[in-house]
Amino acid sequence: MSIEGSQRVVLVTGMSGAGLSTAAKVMEDLGYEAVDNLPLGLVGALVEQTAGSGRPLAVVVDSRNRTFTADALVGVLDALRRVPDREVRLLVLDATDEVLQRRFTETRRRHPLAVDRPVVDGIAHERAILGPLRDHADVTIDTSDLAMPDFRRIVQGHFRLGAARGLSVFVQSFSFKLGLPREADLVFDVRFLRNPHYDPVLRPMTGRDAPVADYVAADPDFEGFWTRLTALIGPLLPRYAQEGKSYLTIAVGCTGGRHRSVYTTERLGAWLRATGIDVGVAHRDLERHGVRPG
Repeated sequence: MSIEGSQRVVLVTGMSGAGLSTAAKVMEDLGYEAVDNLPLGLVGALVEQTAGSGRPLAVVVDSRNRTFTADALVGVLDALRRVPDREVRLLVLDATDEVLQRRFTETRRRHPLAVDRPVVDGIAHERAILGPLRDHADVTIDTSDLAMPDFRRIVQGHFRLGAARGLSVFVQSFSFKLGLPREADLVFDVRFLRNPHYDPVLRPMTGRDAPVADYVAADPDFEGFWTRLTALIGPLLPRYAQEGKSYLTIAVGCTGGRHRSVYTTERLGAWLRATGIDVGVAHRDLERHGVRPG
């Protein structure tokens, strides 16, 4: 939970190739003073120097520094958190081994822990080093399947600045055929509803079109599902906020990510907005169907 008037510090770490430098740029755009690739031994001094500036600080610390270890980072984290009026959070970025290997291959960069060895060896070594940090992370983001706009949105959702820093909710539809969204906190499956795909008139439309919306809403099981869905989500949100969570992603999936999940996502977003929640809505897989996300 953020403390009004406290010094905000975010330490960013994670797997090389998972987006550490990009995260620093996003934090800088948000208004943080961002420092990339700082040796762990200098973090405490930098935080002290910037304490009176009133500007939040984001520092990337990772295996590019030879003295980096998970234990050393946890020690720095604990020391920073012992100071009153200071809010310190740890962001850990990750991606699958296959994605990391592909990113290094495509960019022809050397892995910092595999200068004279195959990239896969460096990834395995780094994952072993970073493993213990997952238990200390305030936010973990898997960037494997994230496009840049989605990565920016998630970082902004967790670390945005301003007086009103309550819980924000992002609701997105998706296709189960194309995989679960890794960043989702809650996932709901609406494949049990009647599928408009089998109606030749409705098939080219989406869940944002009135005929499809009416078709899905008319399913005899929809209203019961909707009542239970809102009854579940409603009480959860204030509890998440009490626990200090700033950003929650709700994903709603169907087979193709075009009809049932899109309608349910739009309706859920409108319901949340009506309750005063800061909410964003998107449809992950509509563009794959050639539909612009307007």
